[in-house]
Amino acid sequence: MNKSSIAFIGAGNMAGSLIGGLVQKGCQKKSLYISDPSVEQRQRLVSEYGVNECEDNSQAVSHADVLVLAVKPQVMKIVLEDIKEAVAKKPILIISIAAGIPMATFSSVLGDSAAVVRCMPNTPSLVGVGATGMIASSTVSDSQKALAEQVLGAVGIALWVSSEAQIDAVTALSGSGPAYFFLLMESMIAAGESLGLDTETAKQLTLQTALGAATMAQQSDVSPATLRQRVTSPGGTTEQALQTFEKGGFQSLVGAALNAADKRSKELAELT
Repeated sequence: MNKSSIAFIGAGNMAGSLIGGLVQKGCQKKSLYISDPSVEQRQRLVSEYGVNECEDNSQAVSHADVLVLAVKPQVMKIVLEDIKEAVAKKPILIISIAAGIPMATFSSVLGDSAAVVRCMPNTPSLVGVGATGMIASSTVSDSQKALAEQVLGAVGIALWVSSEAQIDAVTALSGSGPAYFFLLMESMIAAGESLGLDTETAKQLTLQTALGAATMAQQSDVSPATLRQRVTSPGGTTEQALQTFEKGGFQSLVGAALNAADKRSKELAELT
């Protein structure tokens, strides 16, 4: 990765998080480039990370071994049309972090030979603990795949899926997933308050409990199901709470929610 130049088109929060992660991983600032129509957005990242500023997208492509497209889905086709001549002049790995833009869109504008990795990161990438699912076009080499893993792994974990359709499942599970946990946190904080705790105490206990549970699950060599069983004493308080969840159809509700998100992801892809 340290031998490759990486250019970003789009200077929003996700681009900033990736640049920050790359710099922390030892990537040379002089090998990072940023392009964005907003001078203010470009200057923010130049000031914060010392990266190179590009006046237009074609200039960014000319510097890049890897091009990260961090733009809103609705402007992706415009950006692709803007860069297609520059991309055709050199071998380059293109990484798209735009939600809902299928591989077919890239090949239709850039040609079938374009090396494209489509991925679905999530918002915890902004704090370095993201989860990203990736799929590569058939034209992406093994070395380019390894490079994509390094770039996207700079802000968390980056895992390959076996088909583009599975990106919709990634969107439903980890892409939208942080909001599910935020909702549970909200509900636990509110319940703690109703039981007599002040708001700040309920909040701190909830967030630390969420962090602790996730950390235990990550570091353990057993499944979350086993960890749940270990903390559930027969006839105890945890058992009573879990039985209440089960009576309310908790597991089937989670399944229905992810299916709804997966379906909507497919629908949005068809609209592009």
